[in-house]
Amino acid sequence: MKVLGFLLGLWALVMALPVMAQDKSWLQIEAQPNLNTAMDRARAYAALFPDVEGYRLRNGWYGIALGPTTMEQAATRLLDLRRQNLIPSDSYLANGASYAERFWPVGQAATPVEPPVAGLEPDSTITTSEVTPNIEPTPEPAPEPAIEPAREPEETLGDSMASEAALTEPDRQLLQVALKWYGFYNGALDGSFGKGTRASFAAWQSANGFEETSILSTSQRDQLTSGYARDKAEFGFETVTEAESGIEITLPLALIQFDRYEPPFVHYADKDGSGLKVLLISEPGGKAGLKGLFDVLQTLEIVPPDGERVLAEDRFTIRGRNDRIETLAYATADGGNIKGYLISWNLSDADRMARILPAIQASFRSSGDKALDPGLVPLSQAAKRGLLAGLDVRRPKMSRSGFFVNAQGGILTSLQAVESCGKVVVERSIVAKVSFTDAALGIALLTPETPMAPKAYASFATSANLGAKVSLSGYSYEDKLPAPAVTYGVIEDMTGLNGEPDLTRLTLTALPGDTGGPVLDEAGNVLGMLLPPNTKAAQQLPPGVAFAASASALTAALTAQGVTPKLATSTTPATPDAMAAMARNMTVLVSCWD
Repeated sequence: MKVLGFLLGLWALVMALPVMAQDKSWLQIEAQPNLNTAMDRARAYAALFPDVEGYRLRNGWYGIALGPTTMEQAATRLLDLRRQNLIPSDSYLANGASYAERFWPVGQAATPVEPPVAGLEPDSTITTSEVTPNIEPTPEPAPEPAIEPAREPEETLGDSMASEAALTEPDRQLLQVALKWYGFYNGALDGSFGKGTRASFAAWQSANGFEETSILSTSQRDQLTSGYARDKAEFGFETVTEAESGIEITLPLALIQFDRYEPPFVHYADKDGSGLKVLLISEPGGKAGLKGLFDVLQTLEIVPPDGERVLAEDRFTIRGRNDRIETLAYATADGGNIKGYLISWNLSDADRMARILPAIQASFRSSGDKALDPGLVPLSQAAKRGLLAGLDVRRPKMSRSGFFVNAQGGILTSLQAVESCGKVVVERSIVAKVSFTDAALGIALLTPETPMAPKAYASFATSANLGAKVSLSGYSYEDKLPAPAVTYGVIEDMTGLNGEPDLTRLTLTALPGDTGGPVLDEAGNVLGMLLPPNTKAAQQLPPGVAFAASASALTAALTAQGVTPKLATSTTPATPDAMAAMARNMTVLVSCWD
């Protein structure tokens, strides 16, 4: 409405003026109270416009104007320059009636100002040679004035809508491109400002501290598009179509460079010491493979252990941060392939990454059905063992076994597994707190900080027989294998070597990682929990001798802590498959980190 009113006013003014022999008009852009300041301002404007003129005004001030031209041309130019924020918002059209001597351009003969329309005071003219800096003498030269920064003109919502309507289709598409670059828009780049684009405008305004109007002002549009152009130039952003991995993504190639293929990764190393690293993730696989990748990535040195972890059915996000670096990993499973990225940067580059990350995240997409061929390059022996070649793997101080004891995810393990630990992690990614310990029994109860819903948990046996066959479920090789192993043995005695009632002696060959694992009877009931060997004993026991905290001692300790253990109701031997499933679903990897 403001623009419409302005145009109507101009039209009325034009219609009210008689037709003149020479229809001259100026665009008055500024006035200053003294000549020195006016000369400086005219010189500054002359760097932008070729037709700057300066006149002493009849009220004693000094005016700076653009022109002369016709009134219609001046009116059009006024709107255009105000829209571009190149002239002050209070600029106006002048017919020259108030102009006296011309002081700018210096050294050019003055162009006589045509007499104005009847009723207006005529202008007088003199040549520039008659104008000297002494027209308004001053005792001392005026100090150099500081040029004030351009002020953003006040723009109403109506002004913004009117200026938006005048945008060309390429200009409208550029706004959508910039929005997409910063992660605010995912729609088509068609120049059509529908609901999606309007919502993106509002989101961008909110993120940048503006009122959410869904309509960008002239200055906001300039800020969005100029920021996009600046970032693209500074970071060397280019859209990379990675044919081998089937990934298309925008990457800052001024900061990183392609390094090598090492399935499941495409490595982009830092460039010129930027500290930025990007790994594209691509491998065949489904939801099970996605979960495995989620676990493995968290063992890497490049992924700090502290930070948010979110695992959904078909995707995951991992954020890690320490006092040196910050890392973001994302992957999704779709169409038989797993694809994603891992980005790591120096913590000191947080401001720069706030501009880089949205561009990478918003541009990532799978291009086609192809995934990185695991046989693309020869793999090292480390890779063949399930480790990730070319990346340092972060390892816990030690890993032991444990098992679920209730439906709420409580975990019983060996005291050895949690002693002198800075942090206890179960199942590779879930932090757990130590709820209680019993030094006499050598046990500890863990409560995961993230709720867990175990597929199976312990049913404690109420009786056992000498010579009965038993199975030990445990992570024999600590965190090197993705699932527990089963070791078989027999019950040799219902007490310890010195008659300890809380111990059960077994003939069974166990490894350190098995400590804390459940000892099961043939029905799958828990007969006890494997304890570590007593390394402080004076006697060295023969191979194959192992001890477990008895089921009765474990249930008593749990009950004393308010945990109600489930007691076995069946002694019918389970099938081998059923036993394996119970052992796998009940047993937990417990890792001790510094």
